[in-house]
This record gives sequence, C-alpha cells and structure tokens, in this order.
Amino acid sequence: MGNLDGKVAIVTGGGSGIGKGIAKALAGEGCNVVIAARDLDRLESAAQEIGDGTNVVAVQTDVSSEDSVKTLFAKTQTLFGQLDILVNNSGIVAGGEIGEIPTARWDSVMAVNVRGVFICTREAFKSMKEAGGGRIINIGSISANRPREESAPYTTSKHAVTGLTRSTALDGRPHGISCGQLNPGNTAVEWRSTGEQAVPGMELDNEPMIKVSDMAAAALYMATLPPEANVLEMTVMPIAQEYVGRG
Repeated sequence: MGNLDGKVAIVTGGGSGIGKGIAKALAGEGCNVVIAARDLDRLESAAQEIGDGTNVVAVQTDVSSEDSVKTLFAKTQTLFGQLDILVNNSGIVAGGEIGEIPTARWDSVMAVNVRGVFICTREAFKSMKEAGGGRIINIGSISANRPREESAPYTTSKHAVTGLTRSTALDGRPHGISCGQLNPGNTAVEWRSTGEQAVPGMELDNEPMIKVSDMAAAALYMATLPPEANVLEMTVMPIAQEYVGRG
C-alpha cells in the first residue's frame, strides 16, 4: 500500500530531470501519473521506464498553449476520472547580459515559466474546486530571490511563480486546494552534463550539486501531507552552495 494509492497527478516537464524524478516518486507511492512535455519520444521513454504500462501515461503538451493544456486535462479526466495533484515543473533556462537579450528569448521564457504555470493552475483549480480539494506544487528556484548574473528572464519568471503560488494558495483556501512552491538549488539534471541548455553566465561545472532524487523526495513529502496541511515554500540545495548574497 502506498501513501498515494488511488490518487491522480499531472507532472509537467515529466520526461526528464526533476519532473521525471517526481513522477517516479509519486508512482512509487501508488499514484497514477500523467507526464506532460513537448518531446513525445522522451515522454514515452520515461513512462515506460517508471511505470507499469497503465499507471504512468505520456501526453504530449505545450504548456504555453491554452488548447494543448486543455487537451492534457481532458485526457487525464478521461483516463482516470479525477485530478488530485498538479506539479508545475515545465521550465526554460535562458539568460544573457540584459542589454543584449532578444525580446524573443524573454518571451519564450515567460511563455513557459509563467504563462504555462498559470494556464495549468487555472485548469487544475477548476477541476479541484469541483472535486472539493487538491494540491498544486510549483517548481520555483532559489534564483527568484538570489539571482545570478545574466539571468534576467529566468530570475524574473521564477519571481513571478512565487507570486502566483501565494495567490493560488490564498484563492484555494476556501475550496480545500493547497498550493506550495519547491525551490531547487543546483541539481544534477541531464542537461547540466550534456550541455543541452547551456546558458551564458550560468556555467555550473565546479559547483556542488544535489541529486534529482533529493528534489523528488521533497516533492513527495509535500504531496503526501494530509489535506489540511501545506508547505507554502521549501528550498532544497547543496549544503556547500552559495546562496545568501551569492552574486
């Protein structure tokens, strides 16, 4: 018996990294999980890796698209008939010297990191309100309050997520809907080693890292709290990572 038997979760950005780790942790506690992202091949591979063929389902989704998100939530209802947990994990890391950042780069980050979180939250809120409760977990960043150089788009987007988290928690209170934010420090996700999303000014080769499983354990703790309890904000980071005034 798992702590989440009979529950249903959506995890965006669930095909790799922290999202995949969280999906695995939720499924390990008996939760049915719908993982969503744009890369269908990666999603399907992750679903096969962490599921039994029925409890983890891949749904290709662009969280910045209203129609795509609505399709994701409709498919979840069709497959499982409910939604108990939403993990807003999809995100883009992008930066550059602020005087040189193209508007298109700024817009692409905001579309996924802010607009996407809002659209998913709105659709989850509707479903959870009707059901009488639910839990939303937003993946933020310590960058929201302690930015790095040349990280204006990413830092601004994660600061916005903090505001959305608090507003959602407040608006959800009368309906039994909780919302909390999990802020990762340096985490050893795939793109750090492959250079898939190399960002000028954010090279982390020599910095301490924690494991994806550490972040997944934190998210699982938040997800398995009783309905009347909520972690509004949690930061998990390497002990040796610079944080306060890190510059």
